[in-house]
Amino acid sequence: MSYDWISFTTDYGIDDGFVAACEGVIARIAPGLRVLHISHTVPPQDVRRGSAILAQVVPYLPAAVHLAVVDPGVGTDRRGLVLVAAEGLLVGPDNGLLVPAAETLGGVRAAYELTEPGYRLSRVSATFHGRDVFAPAAAHLAAGIAPENFGASLDVATLVRVPVPETVVEQGKLTTEIMGVDNFGNIQLAATGADLDAAGAAPGTSAHANLGGRSVTATVGRTFQDAAPETLLVYVDSAGRVALAVDRGSAATEFSAVPGDQVLLLFARA
Repeated sequence: MSYDWISFTTDYGIDDGFVAACEGVIARIAPGLRVLHISHTVPPQDVRRGSAILAQVVPYLPAAVHLAVVDPGVGTDRRGLVLVAAEGLLVGPDNGLLVPAAETLGGVRAAYELTEPGYRLSRVSATFHGRDVFAPAAAHLAAGIAPENFGASLDVATLVRVPVPETVVEQGKLTTEIMGVDNFGNIQLAATGADLDAAGAAPGTSAHANLGGRSVTATVGRTFQDAAPETLLVYVDSAGRVALAVDRGSAATEFSAVPGDQVLLLFARA
């Protein structure tokens, strides 16, 4: 099966030529392919954030080979992968980056290790597998080369998985952690909208957000206009996660928040 699209996600940034080099390799192998860039500003080496961004976006993309490279273990014995999902293929390092997206696309049906030298560049850098290994593999896959041609089949149970953050739900209380911060300063939490409902936090409920040694009064709402300007809002974002925002401000700046920080949300009785 061939694909018209490759999606591309990295932590390479946009100030250097890394992304262009990878896209150039793809174009040289399969000139007719189109590349859809998800993000190249994943926080450096933040595999968990990269996996979350990828998993949240792929359900909205056309059928594609999904190329993702957030790879702090580049050059080590970590494996390179092709994952076959029910609704697409994924290429990248075996460090947990790909599995959540594959599960979103219907689950991992098969996995292969990228070892076949014919589907990589002739010279492979120890520090740039995105260009030399993963981009060529994605291009060949999109052009119709079957995944089993890239290397040995792997037991899906051996794939590395990113630890899942724990959320504890009690009546009137949520204990969770920060998954990431977006460009607007909104803080995405691991808790889901269902968790918010289970804690009894209906829209209009008053709340307290405890984070980084601070307790800030908040309002539970559906839109950014449900809280007064420059006050804290607890809401469910477009990915179905509980999030914190400050209308006309930045929740991340308010709390100096970083991924992994613990968050306690307390809700008044409706």
